[in-house]
Amino acid sequence: MAQARVRRVVTTRAGGRSTGRFATFNLSAGVGDDPAAVRANRRRLSSELGVPVVFLEQVHGTRVATVDAVPAPDAPDLPATDAAVTAVPGVGLAVLAADCVPLLLADPGAGVVGAVHAGRVGAAAGVLPATVTAMEALGARADAIEVLLGPAICGACYEVPAQMRAEVDARLPGSASRTRRGTAGLDLRAGLYRQLIDLGVGRVGGDPRCTLEDRDLFSHRRDAPTGRHAAIIWLHPR
Repeated sequence: MAQARVRRVVTTRAGGRSTGRFATFNLSAGVGDDPAAVRANRRRLSSELGVPVVFLEQVHGTRVATVDAVPAPDAPDLPATDAAVTAVPGVGLAVLAADCVPLLLADPGAGVVGAVHAGRVGAAAGVLPATVTAMEALGARADAIEVLLGPAICGACYEVPAQMRAEVDARLPGSASRTRRGTAGLDLRAGLYRQLIDLGVGRVGGDPRCTLEDRDLFSHRRDAPTGRHAAIIWLHPR
């Protein structure tokens, strides 16, 4: 059986209509940006990609939505949702981030994709395993899933209290780190990578950029309030 063609894109700050602290390609409707600018940015994204894009009202939870139809233009964000999966070709799944980890997952053989927003709270609560389970319900196999860990704040920059580091590492082993200052930190991508290996996921790759260090990307820790870039995945229509 022929494998599906999978497409993945990670946006940057460049190219949009937003101004000020949200300049210029903010894709979040929930950070205080001009709604008209956000709509224009989202329409441009969909036009450039050539597919409609589903956005989520991210709440740092573990709810996974299954998208089974092509969304209407300017459809509202899926409420209280931090991950989505689909087997429908030509539908982009987007997650937004500005330090949290976006993950893009695909089983090309089964024709199933997923997108995950994994911040500290959601990652520790298990949003990633919940997404793999939802993909399996659509026919994916864990050992056939390919994953991209997107840009996020790195473990050398993400300083947290020592107790918080211990609590998160207990639920997401491998995430404890030490910052460049020698203080307690978290490396969520490292913890999520280990979780993926434990889940039996076949292939894992990463975008090494640190959002706090790279000014082409949004960073809540560096610039709050600020915008959000997106990671998008879709099945290319045959």
